[in-house]
Amino acid sequence: MPLDVIGAGLGRTGTTSLKLALEHIGMGPCYHMKELMEYPERLPHWLDAEAGRPVDWAALFAGYRSSVDYPSSRYWRELAALYPQAKVILTVRDSKKWYESASTTIRLASRKGYAQGNPISHLVTRTIWDGDFGGRFGEPEHAISIFEAHNQAVIDAIHPDRLLIYESGQGWEPLCGFLGVEVPDAPYPRSNTRREFQEKLNA
Repeated sequence: MPLDVIGAGLGRTGTTSLKLALEHIGMGPCYHMKELMEYPERLPHWLDAEAGRPVDWAALFAGYRSSVDYPSSRYWRELAALYPQAKVILTVRDSKKWYESASTTIRLASRKGYAQGNPISHLVTRTIWDGDFGGRFGEPEHAISIFEAHNQAVIDAIHPDRLLIYESGQGWEPLCGFLGVEVPDAPYPRSNTRREFQEKLNA
Protein backbone atom coordinates (compact mmCIF):
# COMPACT_ATOMS: atom_id res chain seq x y z
CA MET A 1 0.00 0.00 0.00
CA PRO A 2 1.74 3.24 -1.12
CA LEU A 3 1.38 6.43 0.88
CA ASP A 4 -1.32 8.76 -0.45
CA VAL A 5 -0.52 11.64 1.91
CA ILE A 6 2.86 12.79 3.20
CA GLY A 7 2.93 15.19 6.15
CA ALA A 8 5.94 17.49 5.97
CA GLY A 9 5.15 19.68 8.97
CA LEU A 10 7.30 19.49 12.08
CA GLY A 11 6.01 18.28 15.43
CA ARG A 12 3.68 20.65 17.35
CA THR A 13 2.06 22.04 14.23
CA GLY A 14 -1.23 20.18 14.66
CA THR A 15 0.07 16.84 13.46
CA THR A 16 -1.90 14.71 15.94
CA SER A 17 -5.14 16.43 14.96
CA LEU A 18 -4.23 15.97 11.29
CA LYS A 19 -3.60 12.27 11.88
CA LEU A 20 -7.09 11.89 13.33
CA ALA A 21 -8.59 13.98 10.54
CA LEU A 22 -6.94 11.92 7.81
CA GLU A 23 -8.13 8.71 9.40
CA HIS A 24 -11.64 10.11 9.70
CA ILE A 25 -11.84 10.85 5.95
CA GLY A 26 -10.46 7.48 4.88
CA MET A 27 -6.78 8.33 4.49
CA GLY A 28 -5.66 6.10 7.33
CA PRO A 29 -4.13 4.42 9.06
CA CYS A 30 -1.78 7.37 9.48
CA TYR A 31 1.80 6.90 10.73
CA HIS A 32 2.78 9.29 13.54
CA MET A 33 5.36 9.32 16.32
CA LYS A 34 2.72 7.64 18.45
CA GLU A 35 2.86 4.68 16.07
CA LEU A 36 6.60 4.32 16.60
CA MET A 37 6.14 4.38 20.37
CA GLU A 38 3.36 1.81 20.14
CA TYR A 39 5.16 -0.41 17.62
CA PRO A 40 8.88 -0.01 18.38
CA GLU A 41 9.72 -3.04 16.25
CA ARG A 42 9.87 -0.61 13.30
CA LEU A 43 12.62 1.40 14.98
CA PRO A 44 15.42 -0.35 13.00
CA HIS A 45 14.09 1.23 9.80
CA TRP A 46 14.47 4.68 11.32
CA LEU A 47 17.95 3.79 12.54
CA ASP A 48 18.82 2.90 8.95
CA ALA A 49 17.53 6.29 7.81
CA GLU A 50 19.55 8.07 10.49
CA ALA A 51 22.71 6.22 9.50
CA GLY A 52 22.24 6.91 5.80
CA ARG A 53 21.73 3.24 5.01
CA PRO A 54 19.11 2.02 2.50
CA VAL A 55 15.65 2.10 4.04
CA ASP A 56 12.89 -0.38 3.28
CA TRP A 57 10.22 2.31 3.25
CA ALA A 58 7.59 -0.12 1.96
CA ALA A 59 8.10 -2.33 5.02
CA LEU A 60 8.21 0.64 7.37
CA PHE A 61 4.89 2.02 6.13
CA ALA A 62 3.23 -1.32 5.45
CA GLY A 63 -0.47 -0.98 6.26
CA TYR A 64 -0.45 2.85 6.29
CA ARG A 65 -1.96 5.27 3.78
CA SER A 66 -0.52 8.46 5.22
CA SER A 67 2.23 9.79 7.47
CA VAL A 68 2.61 12.91 9.61
CA ASP A 69 4.84 14.20 12.41
CA TYR A 70 8.31 13.08 13.39
CA PRO A 71 10.18 11.05 12.41
CA SER A 72 8.66 10.72 8.91
CA SER A 73 8.38 14.49 8.37
CA ARG A 74 12.16 14.62 8.56
CA TYR A 75 12.34 12.54 5.37
CA TRP A 76 9.72 14.37 3.32
CA ARG A 77 12.06 14.70 0.34
CA GLU A 78 12.73 10.97 0.14
CA LEU A 79 9.07 10.10 0.59
CA ALA A 80 7.86 12.66 -1.95
CA ALA A 81 10.27 11.19 -4.51
CA LEU A 82 9.37 7.59 -3.65
CA TYR A 83 5.62 8.21 -3.81
CA PRO A 84 5.19 10.73 -6.65
CA GLN A 85 1.41 10.30 -6.64
CA ALA A 86 1.13 11.29 -2.97
CA LYS A 87 -0.13 14.68 -1.86
CA VAL A 88 2.05 16.66 0.55
CA ILE A 89 0.64 18.59 3.51
CA LEU A 90 2.78 21.16 5.29
CA THR A 91 1.24 21.96 8.67
CA VAL A 92 2.31 25.38 9.92
CA ARG A 93 1.70 27.75 12.80
CA ASP A 94 3.06 30.99 14.21
CA SER A 95 6.79 30.47 14.70
CA LYS A 96 6.99 31.82 18.24
CA LYS A 97 3.97 29.82 19.36
CA TRP A 98 5.48 26.72 17.76
CA TYR A 99 8.72 27.21 19.68
CA GLU A 100 6.94 27.77 22.99
CA SER A 101 4.86 24.64 22.47
CA ALA A 102 7.73 22.44 21.30
CA SER A 103 9.93 23.60 24.18
CA THR A 104 7.41 22.61 26.84
CA THR A 105 6.22 19.34 25.27
CA ILE A 106 8.18 17.20 22.82
CA ARG A 107 11.55 18.64 23.82
CA LEU A 108 10.93 17.90 27.50
CA ALA A 109 9.57 14.44 26.69
CA SER A 110 12.71 13.64 24.69
CA ARG A 111 14.97 14.77 27.50
CA LYS A 112 13.03 12.70 30.02
CA GLY A 113 13.10 9.62 27.79
CA TYR A 114 16.79 10.11 27.01
CA ALA A 115 17.64 10.18 30.70
CA GLN A 116 15.69 6.94 31.15
CA GLY A 117 17.57 5.27 28.29
CA ASN A 118 14.60 5.10 25.93
CA PRO A 119 15.97 4.16 22.46
CA ILE A 120 13.33 6.19 20.63
CA SER A 121 14.21 9.28 22.67
CA HIS A 122 17.87 8.66 21.88
CA LEU A 123 17.04 8.54 18.16
CA VAL A 124 14.98 11.73 18.38
CA THR A 125 17.73 13.51 20.29
CA ARG A 126 20.42 12.53 17.79
CA THR A 127 18.43 13.28 14.65
CA ILE A 128 16.29 16.24 15.65
CA TRP A 129 17.61 18.17 18.65
CA ASP A 130 21.33 17.52 18.07
CA GLY A 131 20.98 16.98 14.32
CA ASP A 132 18.45 19.29 12.69
CA PHE A 133 18.74 21.95 15.38
CA GLY A 134 22.48 21.54 15.87
CA GLY A 135 22.21 21.09 19.62
CA ARG A 136 20.95 24.68 19.89
CA PHE A 137 17.22 24.26 20.32
CA GLY A 138 17.51 26.19 23.59
CA GLU A 139 18.30 29.30 21.55
CA PRO A 140 14.89 30.55 20.37
CA GLU A 141 16.11 32.60 17.41
CA HIS A 142 18.20 29.73 16.09
CA ALA A 143 15.46 27.13 16.53
CA ILE A 144 12.86 29.35 14.89
CA SER A 145 15.17 30.00 11.95
CA ILE A 146 15.49 26.23 11.41
CA PHE A 147 11.72 25.81 11.65
CA GLU A 148 11.09 28.54 9.11
CA ALA A 149 13.81 27.27 6.78
CA HIS A 150 12.26 23.80 6.87
CA ASN A 151 8.87 25.17 5.89
CA GLN A 152 10.35 27.25 3.09
CA ALA A 153 12.32 24.28 1.75
CA VAL A 154 9.10 22.28 1.42
CA ILE A 155 7.33 25.17 -0.31
CA ASP A 156 10.23 25.63 -2.72
CA ALA A 157 10.56 21.93 -3.57
CA ILE A 158 6.96 20.71 -3.93
CA HIS A 159 4.82 21.83 -6.85
CA PRO A 160 1.90 23.99 -5.67
CA ASP A 161 -0.63 21.59 -7.21
CA ARG A 162 0.72 18.86 -4.96
CA LEU A 163 1.12 20.89 -1.77
CA LEU A 164 -1.32 22.10 0.88
CA ILE A 165 -0.04 24.62 3.42
CA TYR A 166 -2.39 24.05 6.31
CA GLU A 167 -3.24 25.26 9.82
CA SER A 168 -5.53 23.20 12.04
CA GLY A 169 -7.74 26.20 12.70
CA GLN A 170 -8.76 26.25 9.04
CA GLY A 171 -10.97 23.21 9.58
CA TRP A 172 -12.12 20.58 7.11
CA GLU A 173 -12.76 22.59 3.95
CA PRO A 174 -9.22 23.21 2.64
CA LEU A 175 -8.08 19.72 3.64
CA CYS A 176 -11.00 17.91 2.03
CA GLY A 177 -10.92 20.11 -1.05
CA PHE A 178 -7.23 19.37 -1.51
CA LEU A 179 -7.74 15.61 -1.14
CA GLY A 180 -10.95 15.49 -3.15
CA VAL A 181 -13.20 14.07 -0.44
CA GLU A 182 -16.45 15.21 1.11
CA VAL A 183 -16.43 17.40 4.19
CA PRO A 184 -17.49 15.30 7.21
CA ASP A 185 -20.48 16.20 9.32
CA ALA A 186 -18.32 16.36 12.43
CA PRO A 187 -16.02 18.88 14.12
CA TYR A 188 -12.40 18.91 12.99
CA PRO A 189 -10.35 16.96 15.57
CA ARG A 190 -8.43 18.86 18.20
CA SER A 191 -6.07 16.61 20.11
CA ASN A 192 -2.76 16.59 21.96
CA THR A 193 -2.92 20.18 23.12
CA ARG A 194 -0.03 21.53 25.16
CA ARG A 195 -1.99 21.01 28.38
CA GLU A 196 -2.89 17.42 27.44
CA PHE A 197 0.70 16.66 26.52
CA GLN A 198 2.09 18.12 29.75
CA GLU A 199 -0.45 16.22 31.84
CA LYS A 200 0.67 12.95 30.22
CA LEU A 201 4.32 13.89 30.65
CA ASN A 202 3.85 14.59 34.36
CA ALA A 203 1.66 11.55 35.03
